[in-house]
Amino acid sequence: MTTTLDAAAAGAAVSAARALASLYLRLAGSCEALSLRVAGADGTPPAAAGTTGTGTALTGTTVTGADLAQRPEPLDAFVDAESARIRERHGHTPRRDVAASRALHDYLWSVSLLMSGAWYLERRVPRIRPSEIRLDLATGVFEVTAGSGFACLPDDPAAASPSSGIRVVGDEEALRAELRAAVVDHMRPLLTAIGPCARRGPRALWGMAADDLVSGIWYLGRMLGQEERAVSAATDLLPTAMAPFPGGADFRRLSGREGRRYPTRTRLGCCLYYALDAALPCGTCPRTCDAERLRRLEDGG
Repeated sequence: MTTTLDAAAAGAAVSAARALASLYLRLAGSCEALSLRVAGADGTPPAAAGTTGTGTALTGTTVTGADLAQRPEPLDAFVDAESARIRERHGHTPRRDVAASRALHDYLWSVSLLMSGAWYLERRVPRIRPSEIRLDLATGVFEVTAGSGFACLPDDPAAASPSSGIRVVGDEEALRAELRAAVVDHMRPLLTAIGPCARRGPRALWGMAADDLVSGIWYLGRMLGQEERAVSAATDLLPTAMAPFPGGADFRRLSGREGRRYPTRTRLGCCLYYALDAALPCGTCPRTCDAERLRRLEDGG
């Protein structure tokens, strides 16, 4: 027998899922670099495996985050697909550990941004299960199924919801702790699984995770014309090393022409982009000196 309370809770869960779907769409619309489909974004139940929320078939082979963490075959296909993309874009076949690291970087950055972006935009922190992330290996497009719950602050309208999926935390620092925990819980199984292929130990892997968590927030802020706010938010989130993250955001400033000051940071864990294009390491690479960083920033690159 379904009670009025049960029905209210179910309705609240659906409402929360729709709110998250809308938030993910807003995030994707703000971030050109985030290749994303949102299952159930039109208010329908999440699409079956292999389709988007609008019913359009995904191309190629798809795997979930859970597949990558639990079974070697999908993980091998994940790395193979990245290796093929590198051959197509850069004209050479990468080492296996390079392909694994680049594939991992894309996953860390994209999926962390779903959680950190929701926090940055609306102060809501979803707990995304690995099974709720699906990746099209042929295109590199991610699909997220909006879950029914998130953490929020007491003044969030959702705080009054009867849904058990809504978790109310006491203050901003508690919400930041929830975000750090959500990222760690999602990523830990994948880092454990891919470590041997990427030839990296836990410290290097969690350094990558910290970098991509910070980088996603920074990128979102730039896309919104809010770079300083995003730098401050990322610094508040990771002010220093906080286990398992081996370091903090650690932004610093470079002084350019006409006195303009640019935020920059140096990565904790190498993304190995330099192994694809030795002449153009990434802008936060330890190999990129401050003079070169300034040149790129002031030239718009």
